[in-house]
Amino acid sequence: MSTEPILEDLPFDQLRQQAFHLAEKHLDLGFFTELFGHMPSMSAIEGEGGDLGAVGGTFIETVRAVREMFGDTQFDATTEALLRARFATYIRERS
Repeated sequence: MSTEPILEDLPFDQLRQQAFHLAEKHLDLGFFTELFGHMPSMSAIEGEGGDLGAVGGTFIETVRAVREMFGDTQFDATTEALLRARFATYIRERS
């Protein structure tokens, strides 16, 4: 019987930090740019004619932008559940 905690049961910030650490370790720019699409504020921009595909810059700039976007943000239950699932899946895929 496994004694490892279920990833989705970890505190949100801990799960996010683990996923971010792995993505930085693997220089996975796609992971960070994908997160922009899950953010409610970015969906609003897209709905107003913005282009989520235009998210760019260096790897470091992108990671900084995502970290800023997450900052102290409180997410609604639906967004948090979506992000939890994405983080957990990412950790499982890369561990």
